Amino acid sequence: DLKVTFFPPLYHQRRIWLLEILRRERITEIVDMGCGEGSLLATLCQPAPWLGPASSQDDDHCLSSLFNNIGCNDEDTPNLHPKRIAGVDISSCDLSIAMECTSPASANPLYLRWEPLDVELWKGSVDVINPSFIDVECVVATELIEHLTEDVLVHVAPVVLGAYRPRLFLITTPSYTFNARWSPPGTRKPGGYLDPTGRTDRVFRHPDHKFEWTVDEFAQWCTSIAHQWGYVVDIGSIGTAQQKDPWGRDKILGGATQVAFFKRMDDRASTGKREREGLAAHSATNTKGPHELVKRHCYEAHPRAGNPSDSGEIGEAMVGKFEQWGETILRMEELWFADDIPILCGGSIEVMIDAAERHQRLDLQRIPGRRRGNWKIELVG
Repeated sequence: DLKVTFFPPLYHQRRIWLLEILRRERITEIVDMGCGEGSLLATLCQPAPWLGPASSQDDDHCLSSLFNNIGCNDEDTPNLHPKRIAGVDISSCDLSIAMECTSPASANPLYLRWEPLDVELWKGSVDVINPSFIDVECVVATELIEHLTEDVLVHVAPVVLGAYRPRLFLITTPSYTFNARWSPPGTRKPGGYLDPTGRTDRVFRHPDHKFEWTVDEFAQWCTSIAHQWGYVVDIGSIGTAQQKDPWGRDKILGGATQVAFFKRMDDRASTGKREREGLAAHSATNTKGPHELVKRHCYEAHPRAGNPSDSGEIGEAMVGKFEQWGETILRMEELWFADDIPILCGGSIEVMIDAAERHQRLDLQRIPGRRRGNWKIELVG
């Protein structure tokens, strides 16, 4: 058995891939198909440090360059500002855990929330159409499809791409091609789990997996449903081993997790195709019971959100922090997280920037290519 480890852990790499896209695309509505115990939903419940741009016309050069940079990392990507998130799962046990970890009661009181958030948890099968998910902005399905039986899997694309028609659909699944990395060429990884369906003689990573697709099989499925439902798709993999393969197969085998990023095409032909095919999807998936809303959480925004104090008062408060700490230069984030300053700013970092530029004893140092939290403010005079 060859040693294969991942850093960051594979589940973390999947989360990073997902969040980078959500941030870059400025997604505000997310449905998590097969949400399980709510790990992703709990992450999405964490509040952004400040309000999002006042409008879509925010042309800040720094932010624009970040949104256009596909290779940016968590440190450099914009904040996520979800307004509504929902999870659906068939397991009552898992949903009960998800209820707790997404509850406002579990939120850290040290982190102020500047924007309201609605959280919905639904019980039901992913092959059933939930009317409240129609036209949602983004649907995600991480490590879900490999657990689905064939009769359920066949409805995933019609339900998600045909009925819900999200702008984005993000999906991850194990790569069977990568499984060869755990053993020498021509041998099988000890242990593992034989294909429970009997369709193949493959050995899977998890006892509940109904299949694990090769790179070619996953690509074929993705391109087929993208074409059928009027989407473009970007297919790749993440999760390469820290150790080099003794047989030099790393490039050939790719990553341990396959990923696909579907983006809706809104031309007339694609829209018409979805409308026609979507009617069939509604009738074909109407044989099971509807989803049941088992819990809804409503996170409220801070009462001062969007209601800042006078810029002079904010400027004086910042000067006071410099004097209290005995500093002459501070990063904006250092000041932002200081006591009452974000409250005085009404949760808006733009208000803080404006106050710093107006105050005669403060000099704002904009740093090209750096996010605003890393800009610096100097105490002068």
